[in-house]
Amino acid sequence: MSYSQFSLSEVQELFNLSITEGVGIFAGLPSTPISDYLQETLNYNISLALAINSEKARSELIIAPVLVELKKLTGYGLFSGVEFNVDPSQGLAGYVDFLVSRDPEQLFVKAPVVTIVEAKKEDINNGLGQCVATLVAAQIFNERKGLIIPELLGTVTTGSAWKFLKLSGKSLSIDLDEYTIKDAPKILGILSAVLA
Repeated sequence: MSYSQFSLSEVQELFNLSITEGVGIFAGLPSTPISDYLQETLNYNISLALAINSEKARSELIIAPVLVELKKLTGYGLFSGVEFNVDPSQGLAGYVDFLVSRDPEQLFVKAPVVTIVEAKKEDINNGLGQCVATLVAAQIFNERKGLIIPELLGTVTTGSAWKFLKLSGKSLSIDLDEYTIKDAPKILGILSAVLA
């Protein structure tokens, strides 16, 4: 089994998670101004990515530029398409679309891992199980390094729509709102506030 094979109900049952759904869980977080460079990049890239309409195009043309901007703001490590085999016996193995670590190291993933971003072509809810399984793996990865991070952030995104969730211990909160790339400052605000 790998991260991508988990449904939300399977990961909840297997790892004994309690799930809270709510509207606007992250709505109160402030927006973060984006650079002119990111704005120009998104102005050009969004329509191109949506026209190509593949997960790869959305990842490269929309999601990656937002996460690079996050890296510029925080200095954190950013990884794309890395193998993250934490506990294969529990299915916590496979590749992660994007992973953010508080450690600035870029040659390999170091704890603490704080954010998981899963890219999807269209169906965001279909990616929730995969994202949560990877968040559970990040928790285990951090704990093995002696680091307890109170909240880990996850997002499943099509590039144009972003759904956020957070894992605190065995409690998972899922924001039922979707944030659109047209409000990139809000998306960046959520990403950077939760990482602080």
